[in-house]
Amino acid sequence: MTGGGTGGHTYPALTAIRTLQGRLAAAGGTLDVLWIGAADGLEARIAPAEGIPFKTVATGKIRRAANPLKMLSAANMKDMARVPLGVAQARSIVSEFQPDVVLATGGYVAVPAGLAARLCRRPLVLHEQTVRLGLANRKLAGSATRIALSSESSLELLAPELRGHAVVTGNPIRPEVLTGHGDKAVHALNLAGFDRRLPTVYVTGGAQGAQQINGVVRDVLPWLLSHANVIHQCGPANVDELRAAAATLDPVLAGRYHLTGFVGPELPDVLALADIVISRSGAGTLAELTALGKPAVFVPLATSAGNEQVHNARHLADAGAAAALVGEVTGQVLQTAVGPLLTDPARRAAMAERARAYGRPDAADRLVDVLLSAAASS
Repeated sequence: MTGGGTGGHTYPALTAIRTLQGRLAAAGGTLDVLWIGAADGLEARIAPAEGIPFKTVATGKIRRAANPLKMLSAANMKDMARVPLGVAQARSIVSEFQPDVVLATGGYVAVPAGLAARLCRRPLVLHEQTVRLGLANRKLAGSATRIALSSESSLELLAPELRGHAVVTGNPIRPEVLTGHGDKAVHALNLAGFDRRLPTVYVTGGAQGAQQINGVVRDVLPWLLSHANVIHQCGPANVDELRAAAATLDPVLAGRYHLTGFVGPELPDVLALADIVISRSGAGTLAELTALGKPAVFVPLATSAGNEQVHNARHLADAGAAAALVGEVTGQVLQTAVGPLLTDPARRAAMAERARAYGRPDAADRLVDVLLSAAASS
């Protein structure tokens, strides 16, 4: 296994490992796994915590810019000089471990290990979480035995010579996300003031929160709470500011507003309770929300690598499976997008149905099928 840096690359990898372990255990077998990652990536914490053997290699991160000349920066040149060392280290690791298959889920650390797989003549399976291939996967695509995609629309974006190696699996999601119960969220979060006759909106900006989303929700909070209950995961650093804004609310409206810095183990139950989700449009979020069939209003992170969040959101919005707020997002823009979903249950249901059509709750099993097939053909 190789890939990481962010949760978008790390958690699908972890889910694939756990699913493969379960598949093999059911057949009386075991999985011998080794994760090659970066010392400063999320995977360096996640893999050891999950009991997965982990080794690091030198990595080189490319800082992208619209102007190609700006990519020839001293920092980029210094980092790129580390790539050959990383490839040599990864080749040594792969040569010693002799895997039946290498799975790369993206992130700059995947490049050395992916190249090492080719040098050691080991089958290489790439998994792409976003609509467009990320930079690491683009560099490795020509060396891949199979390319596992999360979206059908990604096929037409591949070079013709690569399409024969591609298969659409979907993006693996944590299985517990699919097992939530809304009533458990009401109890766990003590949502006594919620009016269950109204729809519930879950607002999230990810683990650290999103200032942009927090700001526009704050601007329309009285209006929003007059039409819905709201669970707002704002990020630990933003709780005090939003609590001050909520202190001015009418008590009835305030009872419908649950503010929290972080949503932990109760997330599956919160998602089950939510009728609408307002969030960023990272690949993992899209995979979870479509698997659950949740209507969503996406506020893409404009600075995401390769503008991937905008592409992700537009892909679903064009199909009527979500709303995408691109460009300047104000409270009024948010209100215009969310309002019809709050007041028209039929519109909500139609968007949910279209979202569910894009969901692949069995993505982890599909990816495991690809891994086993690649391993068997080696």
